[in-house]
Amino acid sequence: MFLRFFINRLIWLVITLWVVFTVSFFLMRAVPGGPLDRERRLDPQIEKNLAARYHLDEPAWRQYLRELGNVVRGDLGYSYRMADFTVNEVIAQGLPISAALGIAALGFAVTLGVAAGVVSAVARNTVWDRALMLAATVGLAVPNFTLAGLLIILLVFLIPVFPAAGWGRGAHLVLPAISLGLPYAASIARLVRTGLLDVLNQDFVRTARAKGVPPMVVIFKHAMPMALPPVISYLGPATAGIITGSPVVEKIFAIPGVGMHFVEAAIQRDYTLAMGLVLLFTLLLYCANMLVDLGYSVLDPRVELE
Repeated sequence: MFLRFFINRLIWLVITLWVVFTVSFFLMRAVPGGPLDRERRLDPQIEKNLAARYHLDEPAWRQYLRELGNVVRGDLGYSYRMADFTVNEVIAQGLPISAALGIAALGFAVTLGVAAGVVSAVARNTVWDRALMLAATVGLAVPNFTLAGLLIILLVFLIPVFPAAGWGRGAHLVLPAISLGLPYAASIARLVRTGLLDVLNQDFVRTARAKGVPPMVVIFKHAMPMALPPVISYLGPATAGIITGSPVVEKIFAIPGVGMHFVEAAIQRDYTLAMGLVLLFTLLLYCANMLVDLGYSVLDPRVELE
């Protein structure tokens, strides 16, 4: 069963990557401007030589076939804006940084979200419940760039505890991880609360309580596994988004991850770098969703993998 599941998902992964590549390729070239456009006009001969080097003087269909062949071989080409670096090298340098930030943000989001959701569900209709759900609503409503600015003002200028920007020390992770993870924590808290409230009203939970099972055992052993599937569904795409890094957060805190490279690639029409990062994001999202399906089968054996 698992072998068939992985084979089917691998086939669909290849199809998905091809469709994303094709759509992205033609959409990028349909947008006005190109990678050789500059504020200062290049010499016509230099521009012609650069176009020939990157095969931009060829018809679109020939560029498509050439790039598709390179991608199939695992060669994403050279970045137009960083001519000395291949896209593979840019990803290899930036992805570990974004992943480190993403793992810290995800750990913060899951820990805070699950704790707040459990407390809110157990203390339903109390001051704690209303306060936590209000905080979750605010966390969802406030954009992460606004939150990042508030954290910088509070914990960098007013109370100088953390560095404002940069990368290299553990302290550099704290503010970006909170800015990136807090909106996800708010969503997780609401999902955990809703799931737990539904499960805690079911008969098997009442039976466990009637038998004298300790409240914490009832919640974490009996109720939580049944309340987690919606959270697992949410964490699939959320994990992919967090691990690849938020372009806005990385830009604010000057973190050299793939998110910041993606912003620069889009602004400067860096076709190869933008394409490589789009395919990377697609791959990570697909793998995260596949892990969600596996998580469902673990939590509920009745779920069959297809």
